[in-house]
Amino acid sequence: MNKQVEKIQISGIRRFAEKVKNVDGAISLTIGQPDFSVPKNVSEAMINAIKEDKTIYTSNAGIDELREGICAYLKTFDIDYDKDEICVTVGGSEGLYSAGDKILIPGPAYPAYENISIMIGAEVVNYNLNDDFTVNVDEIKEKLDTQNIKYLILSFPSNPTGAILSKEQRDSLINIIKERDIIVITDEMYSAIIFDDYYSVAQEKEIKDKIIYVSGFSKIFSMTGLRIGYVACIEKYMKEIMKVHQYGVSCAPSIAQYGALEGLKNSLDDVENMRKTFERRKDYCMSRLKELNIEVAEPRGAFYIFPSIKKFNMSSEEFCEKLLNEGKVACVPGTAFGSLGEGYMRISYCYSDNVLKEAFDRLEKFLKENF
Repeated sequence: MNKQVEKIQISGIRRFAEKVKNVDGAISLTIGQPDFSVPKNVSEAMINAIKEDKTIYTSNAGIDELREGICAYLKTFDIDYDKDEICVTVGGSEGLYSAGDKILIPGPAYPAYENISIMIGAEVVNYNLNDDFTVNVDEIKEKLDTQNIKYLILSFPSNPTGAILSKEQRDSLINIIKERDIIVITDEMYSAIIFDDYYSVAQEKEIKDKIIYVSGFSKIFSMTGLRIGYVACIEKYMKEIMKVHQYGVSCAPSIAQYGALEGLKNSLDDVENMRKTFERRKDYCMSRLKELNIEVAEPRGAFYIFPSIKKFNMSSEEFCEKLLNEGKVACVPGTAFGSLGEGYMRISYCYSDNVLKEAFDRLEKFLKENF
């Protein structure tokens, strides 16, 4: 057995989601999967692709039309890549596999960052976020200057916190990147679900040669099971990423590529309607948490909220176990997102208004009975 694989852990998100199945009547707020159907025209495009026998291997990098569509879509965010700088991937994580050496990862953060880094033999260094989960620019700068870091991971909007980059933070990061010999992997899987102005280090053309941009269609078109993402970067990095991609998966699923292409052409109105729904749900979750006097930083994107449970004097794991077994509500312990997530839990609001209301009613009852 590969020793690096033995060092990694099964996702705490999935592990806790599985526990719900063993608790009769429990409500799960664990999975980050939009509760919307795939847009109808996207489904029809995939069905038509099957009917038209578009089920063979595509180019390793993906079909030309989709890569051109991604370029056009990114330009609406003031991010500039051409077709040959795009690789359509199976999900969004493939860009990480090209990293190595020392990699600087935020905490709390999506668990794949650390586990993929360990799998490929990279040395992981964590950086703390600010109290409101925004990026701690000073700590990044200090660790880059003292620990010989080669790769930096950014993740905005963030899973699990919903934090985004402000213009000032983006500009400060751009200056740090300009001055240092580093490669930045920026994961922007949730960029279409944002409740404020959008800022990314990938918008600065002067540092394009230091950026690997990762995103995808799982969240934007509610097609998580169809496993379709993309990586954008200059040819120097793409050449290495393509090696991993080619031998790992050959190409992304052909029919999902045609679905994503149709989505970019004709389903962005559906995305905006979904975004507005998530913003309304976020506001509801915030109001309920505040009524319960639970400390929480307001998320500005994605569909997660990350309240503090420190005042209950239990570990995140203990609190979430108790809430599941006694309160019949499942949330993900903050430690599923690394040790810096201790004292928090993640709530996903990818659920209907009725489910969210019932879940918060149960949470309120649980807190009254136990604390």
